[in-house]
Amino acid sequence: MGISATDISQRIVEAVLAQKLAPGARLGEQQLAMLFDCSRTIVREALTRLAARGIVTVSARRGWYLIAPSEDEAREAFEARRVIELGLIRGQRQLGKPALARLKKHLQQEKAALRGNDVGTRSFLLGDFHVCLAECLGNSLLADTLRDYTARTTLIAMLYQSSHEAAASCQEHVAIVAALEQGDGARAEALMAQHLANVQAALRLPAASDDPLDQRCRAARPPILPTHLPPT
Repeated sequence: MGISATDISQRIVEAVLAQKLAPGARLGEQQLAMLFDCSRTIVREALTRLAARGIVTVSARRGWYLIAPSEDEAREAFEARRVIELGLIRGQRQLGKPALARLKKHLQQEKAALRGNDVGTRSFLLGDFHVCLAECLGNSLLADTLRDYTARTTLIAMLYQSSHEAAASCQEHVAIVAALEQGDGARAEALMAQHLANVQAALRLPAASDDPLDQRCRAARPPILPTHLPPT
């Protein structure tokens, strides 16, 4: 059985989480069809799905590109993640042993990746922790949504040169899981809020402005164009 549009879209999102595709990278239909050994029709379906999910954008003249979020879109993406993730923790039931075991295994993988030199795997695991947590909290639908927002914030971190260290993120993940294991949902929620705030604070984003003229100037900036094709 050949590869499906779902498989391709998932692989692209995983590549984003691993920081193997940069913001604004061009996604050529023919290149992807050759890479995945499938028809351009299947590739186009995958890219159309990603466009509907806000991960890629399309231009009639230039083709398909990964999004390059603006400063306002960056703030909105983090706000969306806060609403989803804090809400999931707030409404969580006591985590069972299988869920805790899965989370601890994920943390072990994060720590192993930190000891190695595979930046892609490390980046993927740090982002995927949040998806894994949502699944362990019992909401697969929101986990899918969160995967997309995590991919967006990964692109944002690359675009705005996040300085949040991977080791610090892993330590914060460990503390969140420890609070959940102790049944302290309020502490877990507070730790998650601080974690997301730390990641956002590490971005080099200018302070939000209420000046309409300044907002119009930002909106008039030309889009960021890629300087190379995505890796295969």
